[in-house]
Amino acid sequence: MFTIFIMLLTQWLQQPDITAKEVVKRANDNMRGETSQSELIIRTVRPTWQREMTVKTWMEGEKYAMILIKSPAKEKGVAFLKRDKEVWNWVPALERSIKLPPSMMTQSWMGTDFTNDDLVKESSIVEDYVHSFSGDTTINGRQCYIIDMIPKPEAAIVWGKLTLYIDKKDFLELHTKFYDEDEELINTMNASNIKMMGGRLIPTYIEMIPADKPNQKTVLIYSNVIYNKPIPDTFFTLQQMKKLN
Repeated sequence: MFTIFIMLLTQWLQQPDITAKEVVKRANDNMRGETSQSELIIRTVRPTWQREMTVKTWMEGEKYAMILIKSPAKEKGVAFLKRDKEVWNWVPALERSIKLPPSMMTQSWMGTDFTNDDLVKESSIVEDYVHSFSGDTTINGRQCYIIDMIPKPEAAIVWGKLTLYIDKKDFLELHTKFYDEDEELINTMNASNIKMMGGRLIPTYIEMIPADKPNQKTVLIYSNVIYNKPIPDTFFTLQQMKKLN
């Protein structure tokens, strides 16, 4: 009886004083801020070739997002806009804007290993999932929570399950596994090269690696981030998306 009591007491003492959902929210808020404006390189790596895009993004919470491709010349001016649950794409060569249906959120974003949902974030990793702790680990010397995320039944979610590895000290998302509805591993994301940028500590090198495609990955490299600079709501409009270039 005493042994059982000690075991239960030990388990209780080991429980974190923060919920899994709160950990995910803090990591999400840390990377996003109230607003953010970023400049980054997106490098797509394939067995026989590589290509790079330079991209600028504007985000306000989880409600608004704008993504503009600056180079190469072939894709220059292509833009994406998120407003609430709506996602739009502007293609200058066609001079038309296209509303992306939910079915397209699982598709590759601009030929990379990220999906449209990964970049534009139509779904919310805080509100659209049920979160639970599943263990602890260490990544590059940082103690991390391991958190499983299962989509809520009513949520329109791309993934069947996510497993996040979040640093306990600075709430940095350092590793993520993406599973389909059958819990088969599809992608793995690694985040590293942690730097102070825009007044906060963030990973500046993020790679997405597909599970079934050897020698293939996509890398995001942040070169500049500005946090919490006000962006007027009028910026996140179809009219503004067409004028960005």
